[in-house]
Amino acid sequence: MSRGERWLVTVCGLVQILVLASPFVAAQPVDQATLAAIRAEGLARSQVMDHISWLSDVYGPRVTGTPAIEDARRWATQQLQAWRLSNVHEERFAFGRGWSLRRFHAHMTAPQVMPLIGYPKSWSSSTAGTVTAEVVRTDIRTPADLDTYRGTLRGKIVLRQPARDVPLLEGDVVLRMSDAQLREAAQRPLPPVAVESRPEGPPFEPVLQQFYLTEGVVAVLDRGIEEVMVDAGSELPYQTQRTDGGTIFVGQGGSRHEDAGSLVPAVTLAVEHYNRMVRILDKGLSVQVELLIDAEFHPETTAAGGMNAFNLLAEIPGTDLVEEVVMIGAHFDTTHASTGATDNAAGVAAMMEAMRLLQVVGARPRRTIRLALWGAEEQGLLGSGEYVRRHFGDRATMTLTPAHDKLSAYFNLDNGAGRLRGIWLQDNDAVAPIFKDWLPSLSDLGVTTLGPRRVAGTDHVPFDAIGLPAFQFMQDRLEYNSRTHHSNMDVVDRVPPDDVIQMAIVAATFAYNTAMRDERLPRKPLPRVEP
Repeated sequence: MSRGERWLVTVCGLVQILVLASPFVAAQPVDQATLAAIRAEGLARSQVMDHISWLSDVYGPRVTGTPAIEDARRWATQQLQAWRLSNVHEERFAFGRGWSLRRFHAHMTAPQVMPLIGYPKSWSSSTAGTVTAEVVRTDIRTPADLDTYRGTLRGKIVLRQPARDVPLLEGDVVLRMSDAQLREAAQRPLPPVAVESRPEGPPFEPVLQQFYLTEGVVAVLDRGIEEVMVDAGSELPYQTQRTDGGTIFVGQGGSRHEDAGSLVPAVTLAVEHYNRMVRILDKGLSVQVELLIDAEFHPETTAAGGMNAFNLLAEIPGTDLVEEVVMIGAHFDTTHASTGATDNAAGVAAMMEAMRLLQVVGARPRRTIRLALWGAEEQGLLGSGEYVRRHFGDRATMTLTPAHDKLSAYFNLDNGAGRLRGIWLQDNDAVAPIFKDWLPSLSDLGVTTLGPRRVAGTDHVPFDAIGLPAFQFMQDRLEYNSRTHHSNMDVVDRVPPDDVIQMAIVAATFAYNTAMRDERLPRKPLPRVEP
């Protein structure tokens, strides 16, 4: 039994007794034989790259609410069942209309022909077949600018941004965390960055979109986000430059709700092609573009009568502590512009492989180990949020279910395809000595660091928000920030096999060690109810 203090915490009229582990808690022996078998199977006979290829090469973009993600679900379900996992099932929830792309092409046709590198924004409406239109550049930043263009844009394709400088690549493009960065990650968070206040009043973007519709604009083209992305989700002490060279980072171009398909068609182009057209226009010459967007919207209700979003779950039953649970997971859905290999087939495949490893070596965990593959993460952690609300508690009221007391931990993967270097503790200091005891056996695989800080941005957050121990692994980002995240280059070729093999072994190790402990992992005090 670990030593600790008992704190009395009252939240929403409920008294929760929390046993907080002392930093001086004695180490609990681990099952070295099973851990060695997991490692041997994972290194010698890994199937993780095959999982990634099926998910990404065969099923491609797995946008929630589309036939592609349903096909991928059927494949994953068959795999989990073939491995004889228990309780393989899906849980459905409401999402909105799905969206997929049937056809797209774009060419500049004057003053010269040039195929354009680009991709429609998700939930973009379709063009009226293949259209050819004159291109104009606008500079609309405020409602006052609308009058400048009123009556001039009918039948035009609009470039809505200025040209952007494309600097030579410098700094960290492929990031493997250095010793200095790992030391920084092991420290407390950096001081928060001041956020510029937003102007008061209604947002301008809906006004601008309605203006495009009223004026009869054929399509709107942009060049995507700026070239530098700071990893705010993990507050990591580095920033990575986004590459260009035909890599495009495509966002959402419309609503998935009742008004889906009501906006002007929208496309993101490679910045180099976008810039060329701007420079030609600046010379007073005419630019024309031929464009086809053929998109399909899918109903929220499936043919079988269920909702079109899902979480997929499977288990390895526990033994003497079968009612208690350790969860591992990753988001199953992707964005639309590529095949979602690093975001997040790598995480899904590693967590599936972790379950396969545990099953193949005959692991008999004391607690049940449950795999969760989440839907609709890309739209705001919808799948994991819905699961937590149904099974563990409502964050708004902190009304908790009996299952809340039975979860030992949730471990998440969603930061690319890089090697795991440690784990973020999510400000849960009491868990540090436990995880620290597990690191030496993984140090030769590169797992060395406990990061105390709280990280955000992915599916562990809904668990943490209601006081459950939930953790995101610390990873080498490789090209995640610079090339693959939400881009047209998120493909299997950007996944290093040795790294995702290691990911699966480490995830299986953490899950198994957690499942075998005498006690659940320690918890932070329950969050307060927001007024």
